[in-house]
Amino acid sequence: MKFDDGLSGWLEANQRALLAEIAEVRAQLGRVAGQAEQTAQTTQADGVEPLSEDLDPTRAAGGPSSALDIACVRLGLSSFERKVVILCAALELEPGFAALCALAQGDRARDYPTFALALAAFEDAHWSALAPSSPLRRWNLIELQPGSSLTLAPLRINEAFLHELAGVCELDPRIDGCVSPVDAPASLVSTHAEVARQIAQLLALDVSRALPAAVLLAGNDRAGQQQVAAQAFAQLGFVTFELDASVLAGTTDELEARARGWEREARLRNAALFVDAHSVVEPFARESLGRFLERFATPVAIGARHPLRFARRPVYVFDVVRPLRAEQRELWSVALGAALTTSTWSAPAASATATGEGATPRNPGEAALRALLERVTAQFDFDAVSIEKAAQRAHAETGATPGERIWCAARAGGRNELATLAQRLERRTDWSELVLPDDQLDTLRDIAAHARHRSTVHDEWGVGKHDERGLGLAALFHGPSGTGKTMAAEVLGTAMELDVFRVDLSQLVSKYIGETEKNLCRVFDAAQASGAILLFDECDAIFGRRGEVERGQDRYANLEVSYLLQRMEAYRGISILTTNMRNAIDPAFIRRLRFVVSFPFPDYAQRMLIWARLFGPDVPVDGVDFAQLARLNVAGGSIRNIVTYAAFLAADAAQAVTMHHLRRAALAECAKLERTPSEVEIGGWA
Repeated sequence: MKFDDGLSGWLEANQRALLAEIAEVRAQLGRVAGQAEQTAQTTQADGVEPLSEDLDPTRAAGGPSSALDIACVRLGLSSFERKVVILCAALELEPGFAALCALAQGDRARDYPTFALALAAFEDAHWSALAPSSPLRRWNLIELQPGSSLTLAPLRINEAFLHELAGVCELDPRIDGCVSPVDAPASLVSTHAEVARQIAQLLALDVSRALPAAVLLAGNDRAGQQQVAAQAFAQLGFVTFELDASVLAGTTDELEARARGWEREARLRNAALFVDAHSVVEPFARESLGRFLERFATPVAIGARHPLRFARRPVYVFDVVRPLRAEQRELWSVALGAALTTSTWSAPAASATATGEGATPRNPGEAALRALLERVTAQFDFDAVSIEKAAQRAHAETGATPGERIWCAARAGGRNELATLAQRLERRTDWSELVLPDDQLDTLRDIAAHARHRSTVHDEWGVGKHDERGLGLAALFHGPSGTGKTMAAEVLGTAMELDVFRVDLSQLVSKYIGETEKNLCRVFDAAQASGAILLFDECDAIFGRRGEVERGQDRYANLEVSYLLQRMEAYRGISILTTNMRNAIDPAFIRRLRFVVSFPFPDYAQRMLIWARLFGPDVPVDGVDFAQLARLNVAGGSIRNIVTYAAFLAADAAQAVTMHHLRRAALAECAKLERTPSEVEIGGWA
């Protein structure tokens, strides 16, 4: 490893200082053993000198000189406890020291340090240094080997602490792998910077308390909470480490060990802790986190989705949510930089939005850039870290205009977590493939228009700002199976250039009270950043009229539906419920949906159009009569199955698709539907 000159010089001086203290302890043991005092002269001859101020990185701040000095001050070691540490360190660093320990104790078998040896060798010895609450044992600096009495038990220096004395950063084994360092951000958005300033101001006044208050950062910006905490701690001179609260599950003794391990490291490094508690949902996990926080007194901040309460440690609560839309636009501009010039910007086709208020753009490229950023920030709710990653991805993309690269990078950045909870529908379908009556098509286009201009109406015009409930684009698609409900969601995704995720409610609904709501919460939290279209397919299983409470579970099922609709109302993207049985849904639930679209069974003209569109230009056909096919009274989904089935029959026979193939396919599909087609429907097909 390479060091700069200052650090390299400090390490050398630190080593000399440690060897000098070992030499002094060796001299005192020599006196106990009746040996001549040769160590002092050897020390002077070796030229051991204290650290100079220009080599010590802590001296400039008025701190102690060597790593041992730092440890003694920050961990509260007495002069006797300091010598015990050196005694144990010497056994690891000095050859022949074991023999000296045996000689000083008059027993060749005792070639190791003991408390009895230290009490006899050092004039400033005190019995309280042996207590479990003393710094030596509380911070696990010295380990007592089992098998003997307290004073005669072999002593060994903790390995991580030994490396620390040598100037090498090694974390306490009790927390190694659980915490990781966090760099303070170079800058924060203004709302986050103000929160960081307030936190630093409060903590500066709170340091005198025996158990200073913890800081709880509540909100949906997980990465932003970490940055705010790191910035606030940096203003107070602390370095920041992060801990995932999920590792805190364990026994009381394990929590105690981790808490003491952390407090030792926090004192040694002048560090503060940020605890990511977004995964803490179970009461037992919250209790474990509370017990952990009560066991150390160094600064700590907790990031969580919602505020938490702890029994003993007081808490300051601050809201840290994702940056405001204007702040997100600024973050995008900074992250994109000058690598993509404004003269080449072009927004995707669906982004025909106003450029907003402000100065007139100097060129068409700048206007397109502003329009794109308006659309991106209206659709995607990203934190600063996600924006930075998406911008890097956009820079790496090739083969498209800069505007398309930004939009694709934003879509990809928002789908990561959601992809683990729902299925992304890959099929891209446009309006021409959707066969519905004009009224239904108009309503679907209205949904797209509402989504496209949501920012203008709500943010710029202020419509609904006094009552933000019900601003989500929640829709119900109802109708028989195969009438195009899922396809309509795919069409909206194509029109809006958004991902469509199908959520399987059967995987989210749980028999345990409260579990369904937690699962739904995970889905909506993951989708919030992406703005994706959420499709809750076949949702009639969880809906019912409020009066239909026949069992205890029915009451909680109503609560689950209410929670689902509440989240749909608050979700800024499009969320769609599909059902085959509208009558099973309570009318009060219908009121909370902005759009209700009926998907009727296709009539003769619509069926003929569906048949014609499903036979693409590349499908070889021979004598296929769409007017005759349309007499079969089945929905569009069944028509698609028949066409696919017939195409495979024709391919297997190395022929074009004929009415004979379609008849066989139709009979197979009707058998699956448990119905027999009449002669009027399929007569004359073969």
